[in-house]
Amino acid sequence: METQKKDQMSIQTLKPAVGAVTPARRLGRGIGSGLGKTSGKGHKGQWARSGGGVRPGFEGGQMPLYRRIPKRGFNNKFKAVYAIVNVKDLEIFDNDTVVTVEMLHDERVVGKIEPYGLKVLGDGELSKRLVVKANKFTKSAIEKIEKAGGKAEVI
Repeated sequence: METQKKDQMSIQTLKPAVGAVTPARRLGRGIGSGLGKTSGKGHKGQWARSGGGVRPGFEGGQMPLYRRIPKRGFNNKFKAVYAIVNVKDLEIFDNDTVVTVEMLHDERVVGKIEPYGLKVLGDGELSKRLVVKANKFTKSAIEKIEKAGGKAEVI
């Protein structure tokens, strides 16, 4: 077996940096320690007791901040959420490409594939001949896709 060189690192020679590990404070072990008698907790009161202290956010019985601030709005779990893309964003594709929501996600045009699928809006112009497959189209989006020689297919 080879002997370990002095500067070589191995699992049995690893130790914490100097000063990183400090010994545990020994409380209540005499006046000379600086932490005798009350063990650094002062005299009486909630903080001196066993299990003492208050939970985070407790304001001594005063109405806490999180209850003073009004609630506002709600999340509608029945709302139809679509991944939205405009016609101008489809210019990145070549002619005769079949555009799907997965393809748009891969190209990072759409950040997330939403539960209701893709909705195409009619903002901008389109010069490429594309077959666009989506769950919903606006009238102007259908007009612009078909004007460019493409096709808008509802899935």
